[in-house]
Amino acid sequence: MVRSGQDVKNLPADAILTPSARDLLFELETNGGTKVTADKNNSGVIANGDKPAPPSRPLSSKSSRSELEAFFHSSYAHSLKEQMCEIGRRLWQRAYVDGNGGNMVIRAGEDIAICTPTLVSKGSLKPEDMCLVDFEGNQLCGVKKRTSEILMHLQIMQKQPKAVASCHCHPPYATGFAIAGIVPPTCMIPEYEVFLSVALAPYRTPGTPEMGKLVAELVDKHNTILMANHGVVTWSHNNLEEAYWRVEIVEAYCRNLLVTAQLGKTPNTFTPGQLQDLLKIKQSLGYVDPRYGMKECELCDNAEWRPGVTCAVDANAKTTAGLDPEAEAAVKAITDQILAQMK
Repeated sequence: MVRSGQDVKNLPADAILTPSARDLLFELETNGGTKVTADKNNSGVIANGDKPAPPSRPLSSKSSRSELEAFFHSSYAHSLKEQMCEIGRRLWQRAYVDGNGGNMVIRAGEDIAICTPTLVSKGSLKPEDMCLVDFEGNQLCGVKKRTSEILMHLQIMQKQPKAVASCHCHPPYATGFAIAGIVPPTCMIPEYEVFLSVALAPYRTPGTPEMGKLVAELVDKHNTILMANHGVVTWSHNNLEEAYWRVEIVEAYCRNLLVTAQLGKTPNTFTPGQLQDLLKIKQSLGYVDPRYGMKECELCDNAEWRPGVTCAVDANAKTTAGLDPEAEAAVKAITDQILAQMK
C-alpha cells in the first residue's frame, strides 16, 4: 500500500498485520499521522519521505511494554542501531578496540537508551545485537545482554543532560597517557582546543558504579575523559558520530605529542590571544570547557607536561662511592713518592 501511494490507515477488513506492519502503524500514530513513503531501496518505511523520524511522543521507562517493543523495532531505532554498527567498525579498523572491548550508547528517550551488547567484537556488530535499557541499567529489549559498562554511560547522561551519545574504547596513544596519569598539554593544535576538553578520572574496576561516578563528576566541563589504566570515554550533545570524532582527535593528538617529544626541541605553543580566539569558536558551538572566563596567564599552563626522557639521578645530589682503604693508601704513597722526586 505504501509503495502504491495508498493511505495505510484505510486497511482492508481482512488485512493481516505482520510485525513490521504493526511497527509502521505505531509510527503513524506516534507521529500524529505523518505521511510515510517507501525508501529508495524499498527496504523499509521512511517518515517524511527523507529519513526515519523519532516518535513525536517521547518514550520513557514507564511506557508500556508494547510501545517500547514497537519503538525498538521501528525504522528510527534501526537507523540508530546501524550508526552504532558503523562506528563499531571504524573503532575496530583503527585498532581503538581489541577483543570484545569498547561500548557505545545513544539516548533514546527521557530515561532510556540503546546500547551495544557485551562480549561482541565492535568490528562485527549487527543491528539485531543492540539492547534497550533504562537509566538504572535494566534491560528492556534485545536478545543479547547489554554491555557490562552501561552504568558509566548512563551516569554520564544523568549528570550531563545535554549528552545524547557516548563512546568508550581503548585507543593506544591516549590510553598510554591515561596509564601514565598525564592529561595531555594544551595550546598546540587547533582541533584539540576546539572540539575537546580532556580530564583524567582515577582508576576503579570497570563496570562498577564507582567508576561511573568518578567519570560523571567530570562531564559538566569536559567531553573527553581519560580513564586511568583503562581507556577513553567521550560524549556529544549532537550525535554518536561526534562522540567518535573526539576519540580520533584525542588519539591523533597524543600521538603527535609523543612524536614532538622525540624531536629534542621545546614545543611551540599558541599565545594566550590565539587560544582565546579558539575558545570563542568553541563556545559558539556549544561545547563545554572549564577555561571559559579564565585570565590569559592561566590558559596555557602545562606545568605537568614533561616531554622526552628525563634523568632519574639528581644532578645536584652528592654521591659517595664505596672506597678500598688499602688501595687509597697505596695511591697516596705512590703520589707522595712522585711529588718528592719532582722536588
